[in-house]
Amino acid sequence: MTQLVSPRVLVVDDHVIFRMGLRIVIEADLPGATVFEAASVSDALVLAAGALQAILLDIRLEGMNGLDGIALLRSKWPTTPILMLSSHDESETVRLALSCGATGFISKANAANDVTEALRALLSKDFTGNSECERSSTRRRPTPRQTEVLALLNEGLSNKLIARQMSLSENTVRRHVQDLLELFGVVSRAEAVFCARARGLIG
Repeated sequence: MTQLVSPRVLVVDDHVIFRMGLRIVIEADLPGATVFEAASVSDALVLAAGALQAILLDIRLEGMNGLDGIALLRSKWPTTPILMLSSHDESETVRLALSCGATGFISKANAANDVTEALRALLSKDFTGNSECERSSTRRRPTPRQTEVLALLNEGLSNKLIARQMSLSENTVRRHVQDLLELFGVVSRAEAVFCARARGLIG
């Protein structure tokens, strides 16, 4: 998957250790990346960061929360995709973040490489014009059952919860997820959801 050579990324999170750790991971996984840090939406808005290729935004912040801050961040960086981060990954929280204008959502409980994979998908889709998501559009479409799984992945549900909701075994759900990764030509659930949203397969 191609990506911008030197992406400029803003991390907005009021937990300094998490913020610094995420910066280290991004810089290690995306060589050449420039990572800016802000502890709040207000701090981010006065940052002299120039053009950005992605914003990672926590929901729970000191002062204005991340959901309310999306509109203000969009006023400064109108075309920059925003990946919402939160330790609260209930389906209603995911839907709320997306309805407020977030481009994507990832739980803080996920592994660090899941965050960078989702970030890589954002960069590839929005700034190269030649992403795996677009190339996958010529391949077969997901089955109705796979589309149901995609919709639940989009809500942040685990394989166990998807299995319970769809009355399937976890092994069956795991196979569906693996088939979806192969269908979209990606390696993570976050990227599969991003590609599905980019192709209009899920809302």
